[in-house]
Amino acid sequence: MYFVMQTLKQMLPLVIVKGIPTINRAVINKKQGDESKLELLVEGYGLRQVMNTPGIDFRHTQTNHIIEMEEVLGIEAARQSIINEIKYTMESHGMKIDIRHIQLLADVMTFKGKILGINRHGVHKMKNSTLMLASFEMTTDHLYDAAAHCKKDNITGVSECIITGNLVSLGSGAFKLCMD
Repeated sequence: MYFVMQTLKQMLPLVIVKGIPTINRAVINKKQGDESKLELLVEGYGLRQVMNTPGIDFRHTQTNHIIEMEEVLGIEAARQSIINEIKYTMESHGMKIDIRHIQLLADVMTFKGKILGINRHGVHKMKNSTLMLASFEMTTDHLYDAAAHCKKDNITGVSECIITGNLVSLGSGAFKLCMD
């Protein structure tokens, strides 16, 4: 009898009584600030299935899985989710960052219509400028590849202008003055 009970104890957590198979755990939580309101915190995947569950207010449903947010609700929702997550993380560590900086980062990560990481792979998909790529990571690899393939760089971006010592075409450098 003991071994039968142990086997049942091991198998029972794998049995889905009702719900979404990709959800591992769900907890009912009282909202901070308003003790009368409850929120359901779910661990797992399946935003679309959760939003379609009867009794769930889909207008207040969110996830921190950025890729899933983009697949279900689109790139703008993913952009807002990136902003919310960065803001939450920084504030929970006691750091205040101007929202415009966070928005700029989210814009850079989503401006191609898909989510790009702020790493060498994401930056490589963002720009084709050799000097801009070289300023981020793997400098010698990018410069060697550009030299081997005779690539040209128009030097229009901020990184390229700083590297070459040219005036950046922003602010007071945004216009040219011609004198007769």
